[in-house]
Amino acid sequence: MRRMAPETLVEPKILAPEQAGERLDRWLALTFPEHSRSRLKALILDGAVTVNGRSVTDPALKLKVGDAVVLALPPPAAAEPRPEAIPLKVVHEDEDLIVIDKPAGLVVHPSAGHETGTLVNALLHHCGASLSGINGVLRPGIVHRLDKDTSGLLVVAKNDAAHKKLADQFADHGRTGALERLYLALCWGVPMRPHGTIDAAIARSTVNREKMAIVAGDKGRFAVTHYEVRETFAGADTKPVAALIDCALETGRTHQIRLHMAHVGHPLLGDEVYGAGFRTKASLLPPKARAALEKLGRQALHAAVLGFEHPRSGKVLHFESPPPPDLARLIKTLRG
Repeated sequence: MRRMAPETLVEPKILAPEQAGERLDRWLALTFPEHSRSRLKALILDGAVTVNGRSVTDPALKLKVGDAVVLALPPPAAAEPRPEAIPLKVVHEDEDLIVIDKPAGLVVHPSAGHETGTLVNALLHHCGASLSGINGVLRPGIVHRLDKDTSGLLVVAKNDAAHKKLADQFADHGRTGALERLYLALCWGVPMRPHGTIDAAIARSTVNREKMAIVAGDKGRFAVTHYEVRETFAGADTKPVAALIDCALETGRTHQIRLHMAHVGHPLLGDEVYGAGFRTKASLLPPKARAALEKLGRQALHAAVLGFEHPRSGKVLHFESPPPPDLARLIKTLRG
């Protein structure tokens, strides 16, 4: 089996008596926690692991006392997306990660119809040699995403160890750790309660594959959003027409806030996907606010707060981002 020459050869690890009978892939995952189990399994299948000097390709191989296991890490392959000199607003950067304040309109990851001009392309150019590879590929480690037209804070890993630890934090959704994600949103109408929780499972729509849908709990992914009304706004007729709300995620599903708020009858201003039926509500806004909403041209959603534990130091990092000019202008005009 052809394999690239190793860049890093990990010194032999000798199996202790209490580890006898352990599967090779599981033992590697416990011994090298900076790599995911799927990554280590791929390395085994690619012939990058030897036991007692012999290459093995069976992840389920049972190890014996005294076995000497060597892991050879191949150099990261070049990323398929090409580096592009796209301006970035960097909030924080170190050897393990980078925090970006993403503008609206920037797609996070290349996909069909968005092969170039994405955040990944920009990070490949910006980070350059400081990327050490994610799962063997020279690329930034995306651990969470923001919709194209959602602005705000986003953290990206630069190496495998940081990627794994950040991914674990996001998978835990802050239940037991320091992860904090708070979004600022403008919704149509004013929720009856000043704060509440929306618990509704989400799945890909069977009618429109570009949309998500609320489904029965056993048919979708568990999703919970907590909201709190921060401010309310009157329309041209002096009656309440919109609200500024904080949304805290307990889970991180695609389009979660947009879909959940629409589900309870308060879709986000400017959301043409889940709030199209509220388009005529714009006529209730004061003239300047109506013009600002038209100029916004996107859902009124901004990732304003991001907190997490640094994957290397363990220090809790906390970042805040004020509303970008387009959203700040809309809020200002709604206040009259």
